[in-house]
Amino acid sequence: MGRLRRNVEPQAQPAFSRSPNNVPMNRAPVWPLRLSQFGREMVVALGVAAGAVGVIAMWWHDTAPATVDGTGPFLTAAGRVTGLLGTYLVVVEVLLMARVTWLDGMIGMDRLAVWHRRNGEYAIWLLVAHAVLTIWGYGLTAGAGVLSEAKTVVLDYPDMLAATVGLGLLVAVGVLSARAVRRRVSYHTWYFIHLYTYIALALSFAHQFNSGADFATHPLNRLIWALMYCVVAALLVAYRVVKPLITSARHRFRVVGTTNEAPGVVSVYVTGRRLDRLRAEAGQFFMWRFLTKQGWWQAHPFSLSAAPNGKWLRLTAKATGDHSSSLRHLQPGTSVILEGPYGAFTQARRRRRKALMIGAGIGVAPLRALMEVLPVRRGEMTLLYRASDAAHLALRGEIDHLAAEQGSSVHYLVGRRAEHPEYLTPGHILQLAPDVAQRDIFVCGPPHFTDMVRDSLRELGVANTQIHAESFEL
Repeated sequence: MGRLRRNVEPQAQPAFSRSPNNVPMNRAPVWPLRLSQFGREMVVALGVAAGAVGVIAMWWHDTAPATVDGTGPFLTAAGRVTGLLGTYLVVVEVLLMARVTWLDGMIGMDRLAVWHRRNGEYAIWLLVAHAVLTIWGYGLTAGAGVLSEAKTVVLDYPDMLAATVGLGLLVAVGVLSARAVRRRVSYHTWYFIHLYTYIALALSFAHQFNSGADFATHPLNRLIWALMYCVVAALLVAYRVVKPLITSARHRFRVVGTTNEAPGVVSVYVTGRRLDRLRAEAGQFFMWRFLTKQGWWQAHPFSLSAAPNGKWLRLTAKATGDHSSSLRHLQPGTSVILEGPYGAFTQARRRRRKALMIGAGIGVAPLRALMEVLPVRRGEMTLLYRASDAAHLALRGEIDHLAAEQGSSVHYLVGRRAEHPEYLTPGHILQLAPDVAQRDIFVCGPPHFTDMVRDSLRELGVANTQIHAESFEL
């Protein structure tokens, strides 16, 4: 491990051995946290589905059979219901990324990010269908062409121009969120583009009330719809703005030092007051906002790379962009605003006595933290650590120390993919962990890596309930 920079307080010096203070108290989980990951996701999915059924019921209640008699009216009615459902899913989209604590505890922020991406696709397609079907239906009913009717609707109907701009913003956000595009866009650019979602919602709100047949003359529907918006907006402000500010004011987080772990990899140590009250756990992550001239306006997700000990928190990051590259230059005393802790990638997911950890690159950070707190006996834990070369094995000294103390096995899988295509194939995993089917498996790394490992594990007959994966989706 590299040398810690100056001004690090004695009590903040890292301790690599496990201690009782590092192990969170075992609290009996309340229902539905006692359910499996699939069960918890089904509970939330049923809640979202129930809301969608309510939206359809609202439309059905206000749709007389005579209003869907004929192709034009039928298309217009279909446009109404797709518009209602699409708008509802956009509100759900905001809720999924509002970082609501109980929702994160139910599913985990990594899975919520996957839901967020998929739900966004459905919402955009529904809203595009709403626009096309409505204009098509109006045109057929009025005997006008589609382009002529589109011009009339956008320019002459109240608040329609603003709604059209809002739809265009949502489509732009959807395109830039596609994985192929996302990889080519910097994090802060992607983050700020997502803020247009809120603008799009605001632009479409007046259109729904003034032009929507389900709201224009229905006070109760207007009240229910407005309450839905207000509740989600309140949760967003409470958890994304108010809570982080209160938490940071209470704990007064500040940087105490940095250390180089590997080429392009740096650890940052942060201390503060009463850190034990954060209730953070190994495997979780925070949104870290360092209050420097260049970085105060952006928060980035980094996992804890050491178990919380009440004295300091540590992140370990690889320089992949301007922000992560600047972490090594943080000065002791720099103030920090933290959002979190987030994520369900913790020891609470464990159901079996033996554990297998599989990480790639900087994905080893939360696995190294979990090594401190998972209670295991000699031979019950195995770590497979994938890296392109030995120099990039970050935290190797600490991992070896913990493994020796616990009697755990560590396998460093070093080399480029083209040179070692056999790494982490089903046969290779079975060779390194013959009893893989009897283990809980914790996987962390880039999305393509976690997908590949999942596929290998499933070929070996490992149940989905045994695979606990976290990928860098935020």
